[in-house]
Amino acid sequence: MGRKSQKGKEKKMKRKEAMAKMSASQNLVDAANQLVDPMAALLPFKKYDRNSLNVTIECVRPANCEKHISDWAFNLTKLNMRSLYEGSDWGWNDRLKKEELSDEAAWYLLATDSNRRPVAFSHFRFDIDDEIEVVYCYEVQLEKDVRRKGLGKFMVQILELLSAKAQMKKVILTVFKDNDLANRFFRNTLSYEVDETSPSVWDPLADYSYEILSKNTVPKSKRGHGCGCDHTHEHHHDGEHGQNGRS
Repeated sequence: MGRKSQKGKEKKMKRKEAMAKMSASQNLVDAANQLVDPMAALLPFKKYDRNSLNVTIECVRPANCEKHISDWAFNLTKLNMRSLYEGSDWGWNDRLKKEELSDEAAWYLLATDSNRRPVAFSHFRFDIDDEIEVVYCYEVQLEKDVRRKGLGKFMVQILELLSAKAQMKKVILTVFKDNDLANRFFRNTLSYEVDETSPSVWDPLADYSYEILSKNTVPKSKRGHGCGCDHTHEHHHDGEHGQNGRS
C-alpha cells in the first residue's frame, strides 16, 4: 500500500502546484485589469510624431469611449475585415463583433490625430490563454491614410511593453492565413512565431483558415524551461480575433 499512498500524495501535490500557478496567473491578470491607465508608465509612447503623422495614443476602456468612437471602431473593423471573415469558415456577424468590441474585458489603444480624429485602434485584453497569462491582441485596425507610416508597428510594440510591464508571458493573436499583409507584418516585420497552441501545430493534417502567432515578452533571464502545460488538446477561442495588421 505504500506505493499507492506515495503516488496519491504526488498527484495531490501536483494538483496543488497547478492550482497555485493558476491562482498566481489570475492575480496578475486581475491586477493589470484594475489599472486606471496601463500606459501611465509609458508616457513617451503616448505620442507618435514621425512620417508626416502627429498622433496621440491613449489606453481606454470601450465603456468609457464616446458613442461615435465605438461606432467608428466597429465600422473600421467591418470595412477592413469583413471580406476575410466571409472567406473563412467563421463568417461575419455584426452583432457578435459589436459584442466582442464592447466586452467589459476589452481595452483599446486609441490613436487620434491633432484634430482628435480617430485614425487607428487596437483591441486587446489581459487574459488567461491556455493556462498562461497573456496580452491577447484581437484587432489592429488603421485608417487607409495612416498606413505604411510605422504607426501599426508602433502600436503593437506598445502592446509588447504593456505585456512585459504587467508580467504577462506573451502577446498572442490570431491571423487569417489568407491575410498576406497581416502575416508578413507580424512574422517578418515584428518577428512573431507560430504559437504552440496553433492548430497547425497540434492538428497539422487539418485545413484551418487561421494561425495563432505569439511573441514572448518575458525577459530571457526570467524564463523557465516551459510552462508545464499540455498543449495537445484543442485550443479554444473566446472570440473571433481577426487582424488587419497593416502598418
